[in-house]
Amino acid sequence: MDGAMGLRTLLCVYLVSLLTLQAMPALGSAPRRAKGSEKRQTVDTAVNGVFIQSLKVNCKVTSRFAHYVITSQVVNTADSAREAAFEVEIPKTAFISDFAITANKNTYIGDIKDKVTAWKQYRKAAISGDNAGLVRASGRNMEQFTIHITIGPRSKATFQLTYEEVLKRKLTQYDITIKVKPKQLVHHFEIDVDIFEPQGISKLDAQASFLTKELAAQTIKKSFSGKKGHVLFRPTVGQQQSCPTCSTSLLNGDFKVTYDVNRDKLCDLLVANNYFAHFFAPQNLTNMRKNLVFVIDISGSMEGQKVKQTKEALLKILGDIQPEDYFDLVLFGTHVQSWRGSLVQASEANLQAARDFVGRFSLHGATNLNGGLLQGIEILNKAKESLPELSNHASILIMLTDGEPTEGVTDRALIQKNIRNAIQGRFPLYNLGFGHDLDFNFLEVMSMENNGWAQRIYEDHDAAQQLQGFYKQVANPLLVDVDLQYPQDAVSALTQHRHKQYYDGSEIMVAGRIADHKLGSFKADVKAQGEGREFKTTCLVDEEEMKKLLQERGHMLENHVERLWAYLTIRELLAKRMKTEGEEKASLSAQVLKMSLDYQFVTPLTSMTIRGMADEDGLEPTIDKSPDDSPPLEMVGPRRTFVLSASQPSPTQPSSSFHRLPDQVTGVDTDPHFIIHVPQKEDTLCFNINEEPGVILSLVQDPDTGFSVNGQLIGSKARSPGQHEGTYFGRLGITDPATGFQLEVTPQNITLSPGSDGPVFSWKDQAVLRQDGTVVAINRKRNLVVSVDDKATFEVVLHRVWRGSAVHQAFLGFYVLDSRWMSPRTHGLLGQFLHPFDFEVSDLRPGSDPTKTDATLVVKNHQLTVTRGLQKDYSKDPRRGAEVSCWFVHNNGAGLIDGIHTDYIVPDIF
Repeated sequence: MDGAMGLRTLLCVYLVSLLTLQAMPALGSAPRRAKGSEKRQTVDTAVNGVFIQSLKVNCKVTSRFAHYVITSQVVNTADSAREAAFEVEIPKTAFISDFAITANKNTYIGDIKDKVTAWKQYRKAAISGDNAGLVRASGRNMEQFTIHITIGPRSKATFQLTYEEVLKRKLTQYDITIKVKPKQLVHHFEIDVDIFEPQGISKLDAQASFLTKELAAQTIKKSFSGKKGHVLFRPTVGQQQSCPTCSTSLLNGDFKVTYDVNRDKLCDLLVANNYFAHFFAPQNLTNMRKNLVFVIDISGSMEGQKVKQTKEALLKILGDIQPEDYFDLVLFGTHVQSWRGSLVQASEANLQAARDFVGRFSLHGATNLNGGLLQGIEILNKAKESLPELSNHASILIMLTDGEPTEGVTDRALIQKNIRNAIQGRFPLYNLGFGHDLDFNFLEVMSMENNGWAQRIYEDHDAAQQLQGFYKQVANPLLVDVDLQYPQDAVSALTQHRHKQYYDGSEIMVAGRIADHKLGSFKADVKAQGEGREFKTTCLVDEEEMKKLLQERGHMLENHVERLWAYLTIRELLAKRMKTEGEEKASLSAQVLKMSLDYQFVTPLTSMTIRGMADEDGLEPTIDKSPDDSPPLEMVGPRRTFVLSASQPSPTQPSSSFHRLPDQVTGVDTDPHFIIHVPQKEDTLCFNINEEPGVILSLVQDPDTGFSVNGQLIGSKARSPGQHEGTYFGRLGITDPATGFQLEVTPQNITLSPGSDGPVFSWKDQAVLRQDGTVVAINRKRNLVVSVDDKATFEVVLHRVWRGSAVHQAFLGFYVLDSRWMSPRTHGLLGQFLHPFDFEVSDLRPGSDPTKTDATLVVKNHQLTVTRGLQKDYSKDPRRGAEVSCWFVHNNGAGLIDGIHTDYIVPDIF
């Protein structure tokens, strides 16, 4: 059927780790590999007439909050319909925030609902046993979903996926890892990473394991200065080819971007729109001495590679333990045994004896997990109680197991209770689960209940390195009992702000809301215990610096701080939900669901359906989210067309929070009334333009960049004979030649790139579109917001025909929300007022209408008579609007606008 979905070999885009991309099918005519290289032959890599025209990954990071957009265009050159697919793997920790497909001149938009509603639509597939749309875990750190479509003959399809996550600092850096494995050459392949960090970027690197040093130098461009960093990878088809005449791609491996920020301050506070993010990662502290106990499973199931790799890792970890540390080893099978039974100092003699013990222990019996953990806890507790010199050390308990508890206490709930009661919050427990034949959720909950975390160790050749990698993260504790405190009357909705330990190379992150008018009293007091001393510091908000940051990053900073808070809050609520039952779990579920819908995140409690599409059973494609640590599954059962799904996906852009509007804005609306807000004067000027329907007026035009906004007038459908014909804006054209961006807006449709058959959206859609640095957010039946390269933000308001309304035709309003970075030469009926100008109002007096006041306005060397009146600003409420008091300039704004109003008539909407 037209539009049915399925893939044979077309597109595979894989996002791995923090982002992993794999792209299959592509095309390429082969340009030169590099300057001076041999000329390559043209290679046609279309599969069955279909190829990938372009595949682009755009990543924007603002203060650790990463926003990814993958856009791929697939072209069918055949004379008959062909199948194509978009197959994506994203980090298990990420939230999908938007998805759209344009195919066969139709656009399909993702729509997020609570999972119960979505499931009602999907139950038929479940009953029939199909697993259509199920997102599966794939590999160690990712989950995968696939959507299949049929592309019409001689046509194309465009996929666009957006997702978000907060980058976590590990071992002194933030990592963005992109696994690149195209199975064909891609005509336009690009990875573009843009980083903005208010603390300043201290290092930035990008590497590709599949490139030679020479080719990497030619294809990877990286730079950073101050707060900004940028990485661009854009290989030509020739640079992708594995040999001069090959149609295969050498892009096969990891593309990694790593960076860190300056740590000049003990802590950094970021505040925007009553939300804050607090980043705490102090440097130059002395490593604390440690009390370490390793609890190791030696049951029979550890036989073979598992025990060999465990011993290998333990021997290397013992080599990393510092002489001032204390440690012991506990083994559990059917019985529990310890190496020493108490903590001993890590002298060379003791370390050698421990190595000998590790080398000779053997496996036997069942799995007495409860007994092994209690023995390890007792060793740490006794040391703290009986040896005062060890009481100030950082105690750490690490357990490794590969199976279920089968000996001693085996009831999981009772084991968890026993461990909680024994530890009593004194130190963290880290659980390492070896392989997939275990209840990882049980280990994860037990770790979270005891201030630690769980990590799966995959049965692979690098299992020993995985164990060592975990240990490196906790090897150097700098502080214990870290408490980040904020004024109770100033903040609410705090994320986790108490941490048992802070490790070198990591970062503690707290976010929350600041009460109205409480910024002046907002601060953060940090208390902790360090090596031999108490740690205290107070963090204050640098309000001047915040103003500068907002000027530099504008609404993106505001939006990202709030979404960072929402992301952290939802993740923490989901973690708490794992540990509860009954009413408490229901309450947490309700909170997660509300936030997921408010911020349009696909979480375990929501699903995204693709409206307007259906498979052969009439079901809409569905995106869900898989459990964070579900094992990789093989695809089984029939492939279902028109299906996109996942079982624990992520966030979608919330229309309500895309941009916070200023109290008053500059714009044009209704007949058409131009409203010019002048903040430095705390006053507003307004004027009308009277022109004929069909006339196109220049609203904003920046000669430095070519950016422009033009509007075309339409007339009212019904008017009385002799009555003035009201005119309204019925068509807007927004264009940015620097990026090739064009957007046409009418009361019926929103069209991206109208000159090249771009996607068409209706006002019934809810979507976020991105093209290079421009973002368009469509808020269903209400408005759309356009953000241009972080330099300017505009709003288009839809006025629908309401029952009883005076206007009988839908029309548009246009408002400038943020223009601080438009050039000083910006012009147009609105553009000329986007930068400060001066005027004076004097000689207030009764006007010809006794209910209104006239005055004298001196502006631009003109002296004008103006009248005090009311206009309506619809930027916040498209139906009712808000009244704005302004000085009305007569005669089409004569004397206020430069020149005369006919100077602003232009021949074309673009």
